[in-house]
Amino acid sequence: MLASGQIYDISSLVDDISPETIADGSLASLDDTAIRACPEVAGNLRTGPCLKRTGNFVAIGLNYVQHALETNAPIPEEPILFNKAPSCLSGPNDPVMLPRESSKADWEVELALVIGKRTSYVSEADALDAVFGYTICNDVSERAFQLERGGQWMKGKCCETFGPLGPWLVTGDDVGDPQKLRLWLDLNGERLQDSNTDDMIFSVAKIVSYVSQFLVLEPGDVITTGTPQGVGLGMSPERFLKPGDEMRLGIDKLGEQTQSVVAFQDRG
Repeated sequence: MLASGQIYDISSLVDDISPETIADGSLASLDDTAIRACPEVAGNLRTGPCLKRTGNFVAIGLNYVQHALETNAPIPEEPILFNKAPSCLSGPNDPVMLPRESSKADWEVELALVIGKRTSYVSEADALDAVFGYTICNDVSERAFQLERGGQWMKGKCCETFGPLGPWLVTGDDVGDPQKLRLWLDLNGERLQDSNTDDMIFSVAKIVSYVSQFLVLEPGDVITTGTPQGVGLGMSPERFLKPGDEMRLGIDKLGEQTQSVVAFQDRG
């Protein structure tokens, strides 16, 4: 999509937006002139995830000051890392399906980044050079699985459809300072999250540098950087998702997502 809002079919220029096309430079040919020569896309079509697939899907916990305070958690001294499964990726407007035995499913609007090159032990000063682009992630979370079933947080983070990503993957030169982006989420038309990335405890640059100390980041890897205050877990009384709910969320310069919540459906 160009700034005009028109969507184009760029399949003649690049196979897909994937770890391979990020790594081999295929996407560098996608300037406005080349895109405008492609067929326009019209009609009410499904938007898939802005990335065909990812290798690592890393997430940061408790990374906003006000979110830590609302959940009565101490401010972390180092970034809290956990994994989301690549299999939970879904389109930005696909339904969010509650898993079996779900009782405390929650919403989390987050700024996510996609790595653009092989990265290991990168300095904080050079970390943003490793970022290919930015997008929106709804880090949907089942709190009972996450916090009441023992073990690691990933139990509540990896369910099918728990990783809506997109709609757009926007390069850093168009985003500018990633610490100056407003992000928000509405549930059934009620604004519940409304904050700015300037409330992050650990900046995007710090996160990329930090994560690269523990694993080699590859092109197409996703890091989602934490959510601000306003989640259901932090409310009194607590409030969680149920079938029929609708989430609408967005981040400055990155577009919006809309998801309907549905009951579990066995897809085999």
